[in-house]
Amino acid sequence: MIIFQWLNDQLLKMQWLSDLIKSLVENVFKLDINGRLGGSIHFFIYDVIKIFILLSVLIFCISYVQSYFPPERTKKILGRVKGVRANIFGALLGTVTPFCSCSSIPLFIGFTNAGLPIGVTFSFLISSPLVDLASVLLLASIFNWKIAIAYVIVGLILAVAGGTVIGKSKLESYVEPFVYNNKIADLEQEELTRKDRANFAKEQVLQIIKKVWLYILIGVGIGAAIHNWIPQDIISAVLGQDKWYSVLIATTVGVPMYADIFGTLPIAEALVLKGVGLGTALSFMMAVTALSLPSMIMLKRVVKAKLLGIFIGIVTVGILIIGYVFNAFGHLLM
Repeated sequence: MIIFQWLNDQLLKMQWLSDLIKSLVENVFKLDINGRLGGSIHFFIYDVIKIFILLSVLIFCISYVQSYFPPERTKKILGRVKGVRANIFGALLGTVTPFCSCSSIPLFIGFTNAGLPIGVTFSFLISSPLVDLASVLLLASIFNWKIAIAYVIVGLILAVAGGTVIGKSKLESYVEPFVYNNKIADLEQEELTRKDRANFAKEQVLQIIKKVWLYILIGVGIGAAIHNWIPQDIISAVLGQDKWYSVLIATTVGVPMYADIFGTLPIAEALVLKGVGLGTALSFMMAVTALSLPSMIMLKRVVKAKLLGIFIGIVTVGILIIGYVFNAFGHLLM
């Protein structure tokens, strides 16, 4: 148990890095990390470096494993299962694809085009930006393993439930015709060598880092500002755990924004440290990643208004329920 705690603190939470940045701020910048400016600089440098290190390592490992499951093979695997089991498989597939919602939509189109049930593809579309292995480990590094695991469970439940409802509603006619008409060839995947897989994983790391680096910097910057510059009584007055409407506000504010989950995690961390309910912070994070305005605009190009509205409604209700449940019982996980 002691060894596990040490590994968790040094490898995930990177306590050694926090101590190193603390020494840098105090001895080189001559600032007190308990002060606003010193605390902000420590928060920013530490979180940025930690997130980029964890993200690079995790994406490399995940992408290496993904190289064994190209789209053609994935479609065949998903095509063998039916009903709720298929939705579960679709949601689980989303957890091993480290994509934002906009990046997930082309895969959603490909799966639908290949004849997979619409409910299964929506389970994938919900879980892909919401829950992935990298975000789980980052959540554990920021909060703890109980919160990380609980977040995964509720995210998967939301993805499976949302996809199941959409599948049972028989809404195939509300998918734009071109999604079905552009048939794609089912090509055999050539066998890759270990070097090929490693190169593929490296390329994925570079591509994803290029897509998310700015959002990480912005998210960490906002988190540092919340943590060190905005008085706690102001945040508590709006988003305090005792405010019944805090989850509604957090979800509403999150929807128009666009950021990767890695950019929203530092904001959620800062909010919780300021006394905001865990459910409120997670609702904000989930709304940004699953219902961002740019991704909904992209999704509107491939589905009709009624299906888009049903999708948004299901996910919104799910996020609100999750937020209130975590606010009520989150103290058990802290």
